Amino acid sequence: MILIERLKRKSDFDAIFKRGKKIYAKSFMVLYLPSKSLKIGYCVSKKHGKAVVRNRIKRLLRAAVRNNFGSFDKKFNIVFLPKVKENYSFKEYSEEISLILGKLT
Repeated sequence: MILIERLKRKSDFDAIFKRGKKIYAKSFMVLYLPSKSLKIGYCVSKKHGKAVVRNRIKRLLRAAVRNNFGSFDKKFNIVFLPKVKENYSFKEYSEEISLILGKLT
């Protein structure tokens, strides 16, 4: 099992938003930059709804990431930006994350 650290600092998020490469999926966009370790962050805007909804989206994304990043050995700083929609599902996030992993280079 690989240790997945969280992106916490604003400077890390700013660097990824400024210089990061983008990968688009049906349910979210991924921004990534090469790094010394694997760190993942989640940005869920207020357009998604109130705090309860935003926190649920982050929980679903974190669970899907844990499910798929088990054998991922590359070093990136990654930010997930979910798209606004009616229903959010773990299954959909998990399937799309597994597709995105193949595109990360």
